[in-house]
Amino acid sequence: MKVIFTNIKILAFALAIACIGCSADKANNNPDENNMTAQTDSTATDNGRTRVMFKTSMGDFTVELYNETPRHRDNFLKLVKDSFYNDVLFHRVIRNFMIQTGDPDSKNATPDAMLGAGGPGYNIEAEIVYPQFFHKKGALAAARQADQVNPRRESSGSQFYIVTGRRYTQDQLNQMQAQIANMRMQQILDSLVAPRRKEIMKLRMAGDSATIDKLSEELIAQAKAEYDKAPFNFTDEQAKAYTAIGGTPHLDGQYTVFGEVTDGMAVIEAIENSPTNKADRPDEDIKIISATIVE
Repeated sequence: MKVIFTNIKILAFALAIACIGCSADKANNNPDENNMTAQTDSTATDNGRTRVMFKTSMGDFTVELYNETPRHRDNFLKLVKDSFYNDVLFHRVIRNFMIQTGDPDSKNATPDAMLGAGGPGYNIEAEIVYPQFFHKKGALAAARQADQVNPRRESSGSQFYIVTGRRYTQDQLNQMQAQIANMRMQQILDSLVAPRRKEIMKLRMAGDSATIDKLSEELIAQAKAEYDKAPFNFTDEQAKAYTAIGGTPHLDGQYTVFGEVTDGMAVIEAIENSPTNKADRPDEDIKIISATIVE
């Protein structure tokens, strides 16, 4: 399916100029590989993937970890072995989207506590194996800070989410594909505009609209050429999954997907449908009692 871009030319360029300098100033911790890395557990399934079972206050579920994302797999297993996830809450639950956990600050948190910023003190280098792994229902993925403060898309050292999402029609997927393609071209355009901010501001101050228009066309052409190196398209496998079981396709290629639920999806759905407050935290605490590697 070919993507036809909307007319974003001068308007997109103006928006990109307006957005320069709008990102938050928040530092990221770098991962300490010596502390983070764990050896792969010797117990694995027939397909060579290790599984982890979570006992929660709402029931049990099991996830299978992908070997193609070894940093995330090994880190996850290390945290499990260290009992890191014991007593951690599902602090963010959004119906038809996902459930999120892994913030150590959520242990024994008061009802009004602001959660979602905690971790083990490091991030993990992104391992976005796309389109092989995508955000189908049941996908296990790493949470992270937004691109504005995390352009390398490094993952949280401990926080993860499990996709619930919803099902889409093929027409809806076609529309979403076009929207995502335009969004990604806009992101490329923003990155090209940012280093030329001073030049653009001088032209604006001088009222040189002709040069600005020319520069706009040049940068948009560069953005289009860069986008065309890796255009966004849903694969047949994605389309089949999103129309049959559902998911969150707008997240594809943006976050590291490193596993999937193999048992207990009904428990995930029960957590997803729990009443929540304005911060998307369940009204009644839902916690991980324990996490163990499946023998």
